[in-house]
Amino acid sequence: MFRVVLAAVLLAASAACQQAGGSVEAPAGAAPAAPADAPLWLSLPGGPGPGAGKHVVLVAGDEEYRSEEALPQLARILSAHHGFRCTVLFSTNPDDGTIDPDARGNIPGLHLLDGADLLILFTRFRRLPDADMQHIADWVEGGKPLIGIRTATHAFAYPAGERSAYANWSWDSTVEPGGFGRRVLGETWVAHHGHHGSESTRGVVPEAARAHAVVRGVRDVWGPTDVYAVGRLPDDAVVLVEGEVLDGMTPDSAPVADGRNAPRMPIAWAREIETGYGDPQRVACSTIGAAVDLRSEGVRRVLVNAAYWCTGLAAAIAEKSEVGIVGEFEPTMFGFGGARKGVRVGDLDKDGTANN
Repeated sequence: MFRVVLAAVLLAASAACQQAGGSVEAPAGAAPAAPADAPLWLSLPGGPGPGAGKHVVLVAGDEEYRSEEALPQLARILSAHHGFRCTVLFSTNPDDGTIDPDARGNIPGLHLLDGADLLILFTRFRRLPDADMQHIADWVEGGKPLIGIRTATHAFAYPAGERSAYANWSWDSTVEPGGFGRRVLGETWVAHHGHHGSESTRGVVPEAARAHAVVRGVRDVWGPTDVYAVGRLPDDAVVLVEGEVLDGMTPDSAPVADGRNAPRMPIAWAREIETGYGDPQRVACSTIGAAVDLRSEGVRRVLVNAAYWCTGLAAAIAEKSEVGIVGEFEPTMFGFGGARKGVRVGDLDKDGTANN
């Protein structure tokens, strides 16, 4: 509504100024306003495949690991190869409509969760209006399936004394220790176990998990992001992939020899949470999954298989599920301040990459 009113005001000013022989210019340094009809989320139609008829909503909103690049590619894979209809939501600058990971309080489209089949969450320290959080809360409390990626363990952050009804969802809540991350995914933010930016991660499927559907066909998991520290997971958590800390940033780097791999930290796990009504809630979490991690076929396969498992399609997971990159994919390296600037949803081409 604000953009529509603003556009009307500028149009009227422009007409008056033109009558006087002048012109209207935006203030120096101001971002151009988005067109009133500019799309605010990425919609990908479903197609043939086991996921046909199911709707996945993917929510991107972190400042460091390029979720705004990772989730469009994951959505492309789920849509093009497996038939899922996908909608990708983004943290968005409310003033100019650009995708802005630093806009912690604005993710348009969360109402689209109503009636969806799966939520894939990749956010970090968001503080959303209660009306928006209500859609996420209804999803979680309704026992619906969820996949959390990387910083989703600390998806929400509220300052001390916050009056929001969802303050206890904060990653550092003391009323509900660990907030959403620990209660739903199984863990909140703890620490970097590997050295950030200098020690990458090799994923290892433990022998006890080899029969689980989520790791079917998973042979090679590697990513340049480091291993997160994880405390004691809930008793219902099944560790699917463990993270080996490597002494370098390439796939052939050797494991560190200082004891941090004895034992290895979990980097992907699954939960079936008893809700007291109906089937257990299926939740999967992967602390590997930054945009640059998705170069790894193994990382992509874990996430795609998890989507099948969460939506009741475990029996349809192929021995080697199709996870080929769709279109061009040149992900930006992780790091604060590194997000591409000025990109709107409408700038994403048919392959989900930015045109500018």
